[in-house]
Amino acid sequence: MDLTIGHYVAFSAALFTIGVFGIFVNRKNIIVILMAIELILLSVNINLVAFSVFSGDIAGQVFAMLVLTVAAAEAAVGLAILVVYFRNRGEIAVEGVNVLRG
Repeated sequence: MDLTIGHYVAFSAALFTIGVFGIFVNRKNIIVILMAIELILLSVNINLVAFSVFSGDIAGQVFAMLVLTVAAAEAAVGLAILVVYFRNRGEIAVEGVNVLRG
């Protein structure tokens, strides 16, 4: 069985749907929200690489590496903010994050 671009797009759409579903269903735990955002970015990367390979151009793969770099930086900064927030407040709740405003 040969994998066509439709298989990759369907898999990417499934990951994207799970990520969006994870954001909307779980609004209490911010770590799960960050993981759902990572799933969404992963689905975008799968599309970029799949279309890049099937078109014979390397630009999509290079752009996917840039997206992975941004996703890693986002995860590192987000987790650092969560660690500092947890040390100050003693809990990680999405409802309490609005206390950080001005």
